[in-house]
Amino acid sequence: GKVVVEGINLVKKHVKPNPNTGVTGGIIDKEMPIDASNIALLNPANGKGDKVGFKIQDDGTKVRIFKSNGEVVGK
Repeated sequence: GKVVVEGINLVKKHVKPNPNTGVTGGIIDKEMPIDASNIALLNPANGKGDKVGFKIQDDGTKVRIFKSNGEVVGK
């Protein structure tokens, strides 16, 4: 799927004026969707986006971990 992230993947769109709908013409910045696989989770340890990997624990459960520091992703 795709998601829209505020302030990311901005494009300039040229808009014609339309007096019927009250739209003034000009160039506007529009946010476009990006693929969900490109979204990074916020790591609370460093306050930045971080890649996520998987790890099998000793008891056999599969957990997600942050790649930068190996901490388990909280739920």
